[in-house]
Amino acid sequence: MLSRLPRVSFGTQVLLGLVLGVVLGLVARSTGASADNPTWLSETLAIIGSSFVTLLRAIVPPLVFLAIVSSIANLREVTGAARLAWNTLLWFAITALASVSIGMVVGWVVDPARGAGVTAADAAEPSRTGSWLDFLTGIIPANVLGLAARGGEEGEVSLSFNVLQILVLAIAVGVAVLKVGKEAEPFLAFTRSALTVVQKVLWWVILLAPLATVGLLGNAVVSYGWETIGSLGRFTLAVYVGLVLVLAVLYPVLLRVHGLSVRQFFTGAWPAIQLAFVSRSSIGTLPVTQAVTERNLGVPRAYTAFAVPLGATTKMDGCAAIYPAIAAIFVAQFFGVSLGVTDYLLIAFVSVIGSAATAGVTGATVMLTLTLSTLGLPLEGVGLLLAVDPILDMGRTATNVAGQALIPAIVAKRQGILDEDAYNAPRRGEPWREEREERTQDVARDAVPTPA
Repeated sequence: MLSRLPRVSFGTQVLLGLVLGVVLGLVARSTGASADNPTWLSETLAIIGSSFVTLLRAIVPPLVFLAIVSSIANLREVTGAARLAWNTLLWFAITALASVSIGMVVGWVVDPARGAGVTAADAAEPSRTGSWLDFLTGIIPANVLGLAARGGEEGEVSLSFNVLQILVLAIAVGVAVLKVGKEAEPFLAFTRSALTVVQKVLWWVILLAPLATVGLLGNAVVSYGWETIGSLGRFTLAVYVGLVLVLAVLYPVLLRVHGLSVRQFFTGAWPAIQLAFVSRSSIGTLPVTQAVTERNLGVPRAYTAFAVPLGATTKMDGCAAIYPAIAAIFVAQFFGVSLGVTDYLLIAFVSVIGSAATAGVTGATVMLTLTLSTLGLPLEGVGLLLAVDPILDMGRTATNVAGQALIPAIVAKRQGILDEDAYNAPRRGEPWREEREERTQDVARDAVPTPA
């Protein structure tokens, strides 16, 4: 009986989670909840959201490592692997340049610092800054797992991972597997089996996304509210206008030029984009981005396993192009510094090259400090924008992830390896086609008559 009830699609579930999250967040705020004064409802929302992100982050290291090692073994079946890598980096740069140009134009038009409700007292240097040496230091693996430990003030120890280091390690192991040849077959068979298991566990985690959306968005409403936008209204507007122009104009134009359906791209990539919006983590969304790029957009697995993890660390049109361009203009206006043509060229240069330079410590704040230091602007300007950073981070991350799925699809199309049947397949709101295949199997089993 239950199997005959209409099923709500995954995309619809997440949208319902978005609505419910906002409602519960507003309810919590109406009862006095805030970041400094949590209540049982706000604490529950925070725990639900953070637990989901923790689960996603926990599964990323083994997923990336196993997928890349397995995909390298499959490169023997993919012609022109070096050409694919070169074209990927080239299109990363092209779209970054176009995005930063949009950001600068929006900054000129909107004049983001005018009427800002912040003062010089709000200025403060960030705890982390960007450096052109970060890429070199970040790419060298600190250990075999790419993990880093950090001690807290109360003696606790937290672990984090550097996906770029995992990428380097996986490539080295994958190349070694190819060089060893037949003797590495047992190891490769184990890797492929382990990848299948990890992907199944990932699927179970993704099924929690609608519930996690309630917690993540509800907690955001409680912690920041909408009144924080007031002090930096024009700046917030400018950033979101820039992000919308990239998503709704630049990306569709690129898709049309390459003969790809805009609707099919966004419906296929939507599960990753909406998860990125609420989770505010390109790395946390990486498993979903990789899955939809391969299974919904028809990009070959061997190529997806390289392009998407690489994009998650170096392809950031929101954080590394739109945001630092507009933020740099804001800081310059606030401190009364006039920017010349050379300064704007430097902004474009940092946006195209700088995301790779900060890959080891990726983040919008790090990218902004790199941009400000390159222009000679005071780093204290970063503190002026911290009040609305979480609100902006939602849109920035969604744009990042959309670009991380877009470029592999475009390059695959240009190289003639895109599965256009999969790209143009009907969408039913699933995060990827595997769910549709499982449903088909369920329907087939339900159709078998039960013996009398």
